[in-house]
Amino acid sequence: MFRTLMIGAVSALTLSAAAFAQQQGEQEARAMLSKAVAAVKADRDVALAMFLKGEGGFLDRDLYPFCFRIADAKGLVGPKAVQAGTDVKTLKDANGNAYGQAIYAAAQKPEGEITAVGPYLFPKPGTLSPTFEKVSFVTKVGDLGCGVGYYK
Repeated sequence: MFRTLMIGAVSALTLSAAAFAQQQGEQEARAMLSKAVAAVKADRDVALAMFLKGEGGFLDRDLYPFCFRIADAKGLVGPKAVQAGTDVKTLKDANGNAYGQAIYAAAQKPEGEITAVGPYLFPKPGTLSPTFEKVSFVTKVGDLGCGVGYYK
């Protein structure tokens, strides 16, 4: 009986920790997106250079901003797995999920409106594989679409 209670308690704590970690990742991604939007509004070129280099707190573990031009959907800054100049509308994950279309559509909404896209499979920063479930928050900032995602 005691053993059953202990197993149940450990299982509940493990699930609670996983839920907390996901919620924390979501909050941190939203916070970095707000910071990235403010940086782009202050000085677009400086902000994009900082995003590219991961400076100014714009690379925090597996959180980083990405941006693309809305006019032609071409990526400007992002992870190793998506080269600059890539048409974001063409992005699909290993399961064929066309998440790039959803990311592009999110940037078509009114400026300041944030849209969650995902989950989709994507490699962690600096790698090309393996892939993990990711959710990104995307918004329009002037003539750019920008986002920050977190891994589930």
